[in-house]
Amino acid sequence: MSAATPLSFRVDDQTLDGTILTPARLIPGVLFVHGWGGSQEEDMKRAEDIAQLGCVCFTFDLRGHAKTAPQRQAVTRDDGLADVIAAYDLLLSQPMVDKSAIAVVGTSYGGYLASLLTAHRPVHWLALRVPALYPDSDWKTPKALLDRKKISAYRNRFRSARTNQALQACARFQGDVLIVESEHDDLVPHPTIASFISAFTSAHSLSYRVIQGGDHALREAGVRKTYHDLLIGWLSEMVRAARRAATPMAG
Repeated sequence: MSAATPLSFRVDDQTLDGTILTPARLIPGVLFVHGWGGSQEEDMKRAEDIAQLGCVCFTFDLRGHAKTAPQRQAVTRDDGLADVIAAYDLLLSQPMVDKSAIAVVGTSYGGYLASLLTAHRPVHWLALRVPALYPDSDWKTPKALLDRKKISAYRNRFRSARTNQALQACARFQGDVLIVESEHDDLVPHPTIASFISAFTSAHSLSYRVIQGGDHALREAGVRKTYHDLLIGWLSEMVRAARRAATPMAG
């Protein structure tokens, strides 16, 4: 049943009466967080298709990207997390969004930030594609100035949840999780993916997939479509299950 709200509005010197009808059921919100060096354009097609499932989708450009690219050398992980929290809050401010049904889709650096977000805001569904991992040290050092060799070495060893704040957030997460790895990823190796998988000890469900033939950026159209279809299918399943659970049984 729809909610009906009477109202009046002016046209020239007349006052007309009307009624606005809105769906009684609120709809899920989906926040997309792109990777370092990317932009919201990478997520636009996926967001358009997920919107067709009956979701409010929000893509945005992290600080230091797109029109704020000149700031790239000064942006810290602290700035990135603040951006994601602000974007989450903006999504929740939309009147149709169900605050209890929020999904966050993060890629690489965006997956890292999405994991950290769950320690600050409620998230129901979390989709991480090739989630990156960073040592907790140098948190306020500009991201572009972090030692790449040190980070590469850090990612090539399995890390337990107690040793990393992003993994600690994953360990406390109780929603549904999708983790997607690329078979030929030269930036996020399997030990990092294994660290994330192992961390989600409290998750309601965990799905793990490997994109065969895929590299970190999914440069080939075929592997991009594989991920696109995988993400759409998983989110569609999650949303349908939530709606079934919310529908009263006939009796």
